Amino acid sequence: MPGSALLESRLQSLPLLARGKVRDNYAVGDDRILMIASDRLSAFDVIMGEPIPGKGALLTQMALFWFDKLAGIVPNHLTGADPLSVVSAAEAEQVRGRAMLVKRLKPLPVEAVVRGYLAGSGWAEYQASGRVCGVALPAGLKNASRLDQPIFTPATKAEMGAHDENISFERMAELIGADLAAQVRDAAITLYRRAADYALTKGIIIADTKFEFGLDEQGTLTLMDEVLTPDSSRYWPVESYAEGRNPPSYDKQFVRDWLEQAQVDGRPWNKTAPAPALPADVIARTAEKYREALNRLTG
Repeated sequence: MPGSALLESRLQSLPLLARGKVRDNYAVGDDRILMIASDRLSAFDVIMGEPIPGKGALLTQMALFWFDKLAGIVPNHLTGADPLSVVSAAEAEQVRGRAMLVKRLKPLPVEAVVRGYLAGSGWAEYQASGRVCGVALPAGLKNASRLDQPIFTPATKAEMGAHDENISFERMAELIGADLAAQVRDAAITLYRRAADYALTKGIIIADTKFEFGLDEQGTLTLMDEVLTPDSSRYWPVESYAEGRNPPSYDKQFVRDWLEQAQVDGRPWNKTAPAPALPADVIARTAEKYREALNRLTG
């Protein structure tokens, strides 16, 4: 694992395509992308000013673990090639252990969210309407209630700094076509079920997660980006779970909870950039949460 924190990569040997909330993407020819997971952390769609040391390497290890564990359900974007093979020796430390060399795909403009438990924006929406993204749920559910069956609740991808918007399956079908929408839904639910069943054997509840998909040159649906990391999922330790309250989590919910209490100029932070500076203990405990999740899953 790289020893120093990487807030932003600076490669000269490859053209930069885009910087996301966490990943920096570089073009490798016309058909591949070098995805570097930085140590940036975003919460409420705002990038924090302080990196979480080692986070990018942990995310990459976890994503590679899940790509392997979920093989056979749907193709993924990995090429199998060594990321270090496409950068100069001087740039190796920005890449080592934190990058994936992947196929270049046509990304779908939606996020495939699957929820096995009622939490976060889903819990808020349920309280208001008894539904989540148009899916009617039984009355009487509580915060963190386990759902009888996982539900598919897609979202549109927001621009940097904006918030993703939950949408109905019908709206998703309008955006990408009914057949493809059904294919995405079925793949996402199957992926979630397999991952959630495995995680339970390791003492972890995956309350919800989001997948991203793209199409290759043949139009084949392909799993892409990160998968089932603490950045894209809500991880709860089984031993601390109790219906009716937010369980302590292995994901960035720890940072979100701190930010909810943070003050800027004597007022609660309004969840727009710039974010309040994260204290050293919050940074350290967040890094510890990510490490513990990976160790539990793979240990």
